[in-house]
Amino acid sequence: MPTSSLPLAGQVAVIAGGAGAIGYASAQRLAARGARVVLLGRAGGDAHAKAASLPAVPRAGGAGSPTSAHAADGAHCAIDADLADSAALARAAAEVRERYGRADILVNSAGFTQPVPHADLDALTDDLIDAIFTANWRAPFAAIRAFAPLLRASGHGLVVNISSIAASTGIGSNVAYCAAKAGLDTMANSLGRALAPQIRVINVSPGVVDSHFVPGRDAAFNDKQAATTPLKRIGQPDDIAAAVEACATTLLFATGSVIRIDGGRHLGAA
Repeated sequence: MPTSSLPLAGQVAVIAGGAGAIGYASAQRLAARGARVVLLGRAGGDAHAKAASLPAVPRAGGAGSPTSAHAADGAHCAIDADLADSAALARAAAEVRERYGRADILVNSAGFTQPVPHADLDALTDDLIDAIFTANWRAPFAAIRAFAPLLRASGHGLVVNISSIAASTGIGSNVAYCAAKAGLDTMANSLGRALAPQIRVINVSPGVVDSHFVPGRDAAFNDKQAATTPLKRIGQPDDIAAAVEACATTLLFATGSVIRIDGGRHLGAA
């Protein structure tokens, strides 16, 4: 495919949680559209192998090219970082600057949850609440803070946060998860205003997705959820990744928005 037909040619996309189901599906789509991709996450996973398996992208000519001599043609990479550690994120941003000279897109796709019945107040311990808010609110904010200078310098920076319809329905793996995702949606409103016009902030809000994100959910659970979803199936990681791609390539007049990609699940049973 000629470089000129790749809308993200010359851009760099950083994906926090890029080795996860939605993160890696997003990486594949953004790479296919011409971006160089950085998979960001904890050491010890398979992010480096997944980065190596992404398709190489030819360098765009002219002003869109990376400015760093270290950014080889078509090179994607993975960077190990504790996403809850602001200092580690600052080091990761510095490494991206050194390697590529820029960052244009940040996708916050990492997260954590644990099923707890909403009525079981004692099971939702203080430690679990703190862990859920750290992973699902503080870490995305810290990543945005760390990469904001690079995104601002891009002139057309984009942040996409992976939220959840639990933020608005109040139905999810536990009460704290619903609240943390509601906070993430409010963050999109606040930062969409505060970081404009250089940086756009959009949340993509899935319903049930076929992944291992929520421990204990199996095929029987998925089948039950599909039966009560208006479009009669649950989401696939690529459904969510397609929305991330759209935020970067076609939805260029959107910021502070929350886009539901849930098969109509927020509408209730068909």
